[in-house]
Amino acid sequence: MAPVAPVARVMPGSRSARIQVLAAGQAALRGARVGVADVCTAAVAALPVRGAGVSAMSRTAASHPLCSTDDISEQLEELQLTLGEGPCVDAFTHGSAVLVPDLLAGEAQDRWTVFADAALEAGARAVFALPLQIGAISPGVLDLYADVPTVLDAEELADAQAFADLATLLLLDARIEETGAPVDRAPKDRDAENLGGYRAEIDQATGILTVQLGVGIDEAFVRLRAHAYAQGRRLADVAADVVARRLRFSPDTEPRQTDGET
Repeated sequence: MAPVAPVARVMPGSRSARIQVLAAGQAALRGARVGVADVCTAAVAALPVRGAGVSAMSRTAASHPLCSTDDISEQLEELQLTLGEGPCVDAFTHGSAVLVPDLLAGEAQDRWTVFADAALEAGARAVFALPLQIGAISPGVLDLYADVPTVLDAEELADAQAFADLATLLLLDARIEETGAPVDRAPKDRDAENLGGYRAEIDQATGILTVQLGVGIDEAFVRLRAHAYAQGRRLADVAADVVARRLRFSPDTEPRQTDGET
């Protein structure tokens, strides 16, 4: 199946909140913080699919499966990364969702000669791959499968994209933490007295980005985190540069360093 046009990345607040609650509920059952595995589990419960998986993908490093909800999902992730073909690979390459309602359809058979038959043998009949993407940053792909021919309607597709967006944020947060910029807590070298200032500066930077980018507060925060992820920098340091006007964002170009002009 050919890639479809990307679904809008800015989710309505109610949909975003609902999806986050569903994932949080799965995490609560595990007694842990929300992770991409909870997103997969929640997606399976909410959508007409039988399984889900997430693979971390990169153009400069080896790709690898991160999680899967069942044996078939695990096989699908491994198959696509091993064969180098399939909806997951195309979704990552083109940066748009790839929807395959029926793997027996001629187009799917022609496009993925080896994968289509292997996926059918594994027990999948329909596959939906959604890239995890913020701007030019794409840390992976969310794959959903059904064991019967399946078409996602507009609402279901929007929910699937919302699950993919949440998985994206979780992976970005994890990467930021690895590079030393925790998102949901102050850096370890900051004491409680400095916590308010730390969060206030991030909030201030996010507000500035809403003006520079002409977007809502949620999307502005996503862009701030995405830039920190891409540069391997602490979120607080990027926020400080924005507040000091040393870093300026634009809707049409990459963020650029400035001399601090207003």
